[in-house]
Amino acid sequence: MAAFDMEKSAKPSLPRLTNVMERRRAPLAGSDEVILADILKTHEALAAALAILAAGGIVAVPTETVYGLAGDATDGVAVARIFEAKGRPHFNPLIAHVADMAMAEGLAEFDVVSRRLADAFWPGPLTLVLPLKPGSAIHPLVTAGLATVALRMPGGFAHELIAAFGRPLAAPSANSSGRITATTAQAVAADLGDRLELIVDGGRAPVGVESTIVKVEPDGVRVLRPGGIAADEIEQAAGVTLLRGAAEGIQAPGMLASHYAPGAAVRPNAAEVRPGEALLAFGPARIEGAAHAVATLNLSETGDLREAAANLFSFMAELDRSGAVCIAVEPIPNEGLGEAINDRLARAAAPRDSGVGEP
Repeated sequence: MAAFDMEKSAKPSLPRLTNVMERRRAPLAGSDEVILADILKTHEALAAALAILAAGGIVAVPTETVYGLAGDATDGVAVARIFEAKGRPHFNPLIAHVADMAMAEGLAEFDVVSRRLADAFWPGPLTLVLPLKPGSAIHPLVTAGLATVALRMPGGFAHELIAAFGRPLAAPSANSSGRITATTAQAVAADLGDRLELIVDGGRAPVGVESTIVKVEPDGVRVLRPGGIAADEIEQAAGVTLLRGAAEGIQAPGMLASHYAPGAAVRPNAAEVRPGEALLAFGPARIEGAAHAVATLNLSETGDLREAAANLFSFMAELDRSGAVCIAVEPIPNEGLGEAINDRLARAAAPRDSGVGEP
C-alpha cells in the first residue's frame, strides 16, 4: 500500500487558552495566592457564563438533578477541560445537554419510543442514548468515540444557558473524580473552587440524584442507570416493556465498555513503526520508521496534552480508516490528561474478547 500523510490535512492546532486553571498552577513567584471561582446567583450569571463558554472554558451550573460541569460539547478542547478539572483517569462518555427538540434532532436519530419519552419527560431528569446523526456536531470526546450519544434536556438556568449559547453543553456532575456528587454551589466550591472561574448558584438541586439513563431496544426500553425518574413512570410513558440490567454492547455514561476497539490493532508506547502500521504521533520528535507509516496523524505537535485529548478519538478513527493493520502510538506522558489518554489507549489495545465492563 502506498504511503500517504494525513498530517498535512489534519485540522489546525487547537488554541491553548490561558485560563484560570493555568494561572492557578503558575502563581507569581513567592506568592501562595489561590484564586477561587466567582459564585453568582442565576439571575446575574448568564452573561458571565456565556463569555466563559464562548472562550472554550467551563462553568459549574445548577440543574434539577445535580450541579454540572458544563462546556461546549462541540469543542474538543472545552470537553478536555472538563476531564482535566474532574481529574478523571478515564474518558467516559458524557451527557450532552440540549435546549430543545430541534437541537436534539440535529445531533441524534430519534425512534418513535424515544421521541415519546422525550415528549413526556423533557425538560427533566431523563437521558436518552441514541444513534449519532451523520454529521453530528458532537465532539468524539463526548461520546468516547462511540456511535451513540446520550442526550438530556434540562430545565431552569441550564436550559436558559444552552438556549442562549446555541450549542449543546457536555455537563457531567460537578465534582472531582471519586468525590460525592455536588447538589449545592457551596459543595462545588469546596471541591472544585480552585479549578473554575465561575460557579452559578441556583440553590439546592431539587432532584438531588443523577438523571435516569435509558436506551430503546427492539425488545423494549432498557434502564442503563437508575436516576431521577422512576422506572414505572418510564414504562408507562413508553408503552413498551422495561428491561433492566446491562446488555452486551450497550455503552453509556457510567457504563463505558472496557475498551474502544478500532478495526486495526493498537500498539501503545511504540519505539518504532513496523511495516503496514499507521502512526499516531505525539510531540515534535518522531520514532524510528515514522517516514514509512501507512498514515500519520499527530495528536499535538507541541506536546499539549489537552490538545491531544481533544484529538484522540477522531484521529484514531481516521487512522483506522487508512487500512493499516495496526496503529503504532508514540509514548505519551502519564501525567495530567496523559493518564486518561493512556488509559483509553490501553483499552483499545486490550484483547478483543475481554468482554464489556465498567471502567
